[in-house]
Amino acid sequence: MLAIPASAAEPTPGAPGVGDPYYPDYGNGGYDVAHYDLRLRYQPRNDHLKGTATLLVKATQDLSRFNLDFALDVREVRVNGRVADVAATGAHELEVTPDRPLTNGQRATVVVRYAGTPSEVEVNGFTSWHRTPDGGVAANEPEAAWWWFPSNDHPTDKATYDVSVAVPDGTQAVSNGVLASQRSEAGWTRWNWRSAEPQATYLATLAVGKFDLTTDTTAGGLPVLNAYSRELGPHEGAARASIERTGEVTEWLEGYFGAYPFHAIGGYVPDTDTGYALETQTRPFYSPRKFQHGSNVSVVVHEMAHQWYGNSVSLERWSDIWLNEGFASYAEWMWSEHAGEGTVAELAAYAYASVPADDDFWTVEPGDPGPENQFHGAVYNRGAMALQALRTEIGDRDFFAALKGWQRKHAGGDASIDEFVAYTERKSGEQLDALFDTWLFQPSKPAVGPNGAAGGVDRSAASAGVPDQPESWKKIQAAHEGGHGHR
Repeated sequence: MLAIPASAAEPTPGAPGVGDPYYPDYGNGGYDVAHYDLRLRYQPRNDHLKGTATLLVKATQDLSRFNLDFALDVREVRVNGRVADVAATGAHELEVTPDRPLTNGQRATVVVRYAGTPSEVEVNGFTSWHRTPDGGVAANEPEAAWWWFPSNDHPTDKATYDVSVAVPDGTQAVSNGVLASQRSEAGWTRWNWRSAEPQATYLATLAVGKFDLTTDTTAGGLPVLNAYSRELGPHEGAARASIERTGEVTEWLEGYFGAYPFHAIGGYVPDTDTGYALETQTRPFYSPRKFQHGSNVSVVVHEMAHQWYGNSVSLERWSDIWLNEGFASYAEWMWSEHAGEGTVAELAAYAYASVPADDDFWTVEPGDPGPENQFHGAVYNRGAMALQALRTEIGDRDFFAALKGWQRKHAGGDASIDEFVAYTERKSGEQLDALFDTWLFQPSKPAVGPNGAAGGVDRSAASAGVPDQPESWKKIQAAHEGGHGHR
């Protein structure tokens, strides 16, 4: 027999990050998570969160040690029932050493018991936990999980979720997916939520507070659950007038993107002073300020479009953010045309002509904006212009076939800009490298607008070559204000 060197079979530690170009220490190597079971208890009075997280994982290498992304205090970790050694390292890393190494392909159960006050925990100078007068909310991009559950925090490792949250009677706990059940006992109500389709960690959300809930069922049978803080004041009417149209918006989007990819829809508006909205899966988060100027269905269109572009098909790296924001912004342009408040061509022409060539706007490359510009206006507006330029080039038939076909091909997974370029080239039979390079990867204003050389719309002589501003323009821009979090 030949002797095999011991080192060839020795298990090794998993990487402390997936090596994403923008956030190298986000996520972890060595394993994949299939399911998160989160059993939590939260006290709004003092913002205290106590939890037990059970992760069903599969090792992707012979694993001596692995990391979880987490920022609260950990009391105990068990791997396959046995107590593991735990050490906090880096800014948000929990280093777990099981008493027995895991072999490549082995399934394991990881149980983490923890507690903490999320609003008092900062990582790299910020918190993604929104403390509200009546509770707290986890909603941010690109990171939110660290403040309420341990995870493999990168969109390439999606999982299913069961989220069970006990809160004092009279308080509501809102999360993703379907409300499976709720029951009260000894002054506490436990809310049980289930997300049965793959979900990225940053798209998991938790909101605890005093909410009014509305429930319904769409014509297609989807359960609808919306939640409104009881303290929205003058924003309440506009918020309800917008979010209660989520079913209608979803049905309309199916005509362009294909069948809705999940089993529930809705939205929620907590009593928070943030300014952004976020496409948390099946149940987007909306800041009350999104409705300070009246109803805003455009922001609902944006966040629901993300359910296909960003949620069902997630980005492979955070530099692929255009696949999320450009498409959701383009959906707003299509809704504007549907609502009679400005056509796609008019919005594209105005977006292009209204920004001078020497403006810094054009120096941001939507295909690789950098982490500091991940939610820059160019990613949204120039990103949408890129799609209009593609539509102009390949025609409506191939363009809309690609929007649906891309979803079918990658549903439940992740993909990159390069893959989208290759896919549209196959669908259209055209060489599109130059077009995508011009619109996504050059730090300068394209020489020809997104509607092609003809321009596609009449120009107003009084505006010195800039088309009249479409009626929907300001509302669409308001939907983009505030980015998606602290960045």
